[in-house]
Amino acid sequence: MLSKNTICLWYDGTAVDAATFYARTFPGSAVGAVHRAPGDYPAGQQGDVLMVEFTVMGIPCLGMNGGPGVPHTDAFSFQVATDDQAETDRLWHAIIDHGGQASACGWCKDKWGLSWQITPRALIAAVTDPDPAVAKRAFNAMMEMTKIDIAAIEAARRG
Repeated sequence: MLSKNTICLWYDGTAVDAATFYARTFPGSAVGAVHRAPGDYPAGQQGDVLMVEFTVMGIPCLGMNGGPGVPHTDAFSFQVATDDQAETDRLWHAIIDHGGQASACGWCKDKWGLSWQITPRALIAAVTDPDPAVAKRAFNAMMEMTKIDIAAIEAARRG
C-alpha cells in the first residue's frame, strides 16, 4: 500500500465480495492485492483471505476479514456526490437491490452493513443556499425522502 492513510473496514469473511461489489459499482474503484493469513487466527486459518486492498472512488481501503462481532455503524459512511438523478438512482439501487436497506435523507446500507450517503450535488447546493428560507425549504423536503429526488429538491428551492 502506498497511501499513508487508509480506511480499514472489518468484515466477517466477505471482504473480497464487498471489494468486488464496490469496484463494480462505483467509478474509480478497483480491487488490488489479496493477502492470505500466514497462520491461524481467531476468525480463520492459515491460507484464508485475511485482507484485501481496494479503492472506492479513489479512496484507499483495506478490507479485513476479522470475524464476527464487530459490525459497521452509522458513525461511518461513504458520502457519494452524484451529478444527476440517473447517477443517484443507479448507485442507490445498486446498493438497495443487492441486499441493502434504504434509510432516510439519501442514506442506505449495503448488504455488509456499511452506510452510504448517495447525495446529489444539487441537494448540497440547496441546503447550503445563502438564503436561509431557500435552504430551509430544501432541507425540509429532504427530511421527507429516502432516496433523494432532485426535481423535488429543486422545486422546494424555488418555493
